[in-house]
Amino acid sequence: MTAARKRAVKPKHRARQANGVDAHVGVRLRQIRTLRGISQEQLAEMLGLTFQQVQKYERGANRVSASRLFELARVLDVPIQWFFEELDPKQRQRASERRSDTASEEAMARRETLELVRVYYQIEDPKLRRKLYEMAKALAAQ
Repeated sequence: MTAARKRAVKPKHRARQANGVDAHVGVRLRQIRTLRGISQEQLAEMLGLTFQQVQKYERGANRVSASRLFELARVLDVPIQWFFEELDPKQRQRASERRSDTASEEAMARRETLELVRVYYQIEDPKLRRKLYEMAKALAAQ
């Protein structure tokens, strides 16, 4: 193959991987949406988007623009900086590198974990909440 032909051949299209900051913002978006008890469909409707677009934001597949981030913060009732809290210092320095979560960070981002926290705080009686907490600790120790 000639050099000119090599230049003319387009590389295979690869899906863009989320960079660390995009992935982090997506994780934080999913956390607050789930904690607020809002589905992807509901959030999409609030923003005039499709739920697929919300999915892409949450995966970090699509970057959230500044204006969209402003709107997300408004409808979810959080300050904009909330999306960047707990951002790994290495990510701040190398924003283009993909984020590598630890097992505990991954657990905190799971739907099950977020829903458990949300329903836990819906228990109004603090004594009952404490008993549930103690029971969970006892079960985890076994």
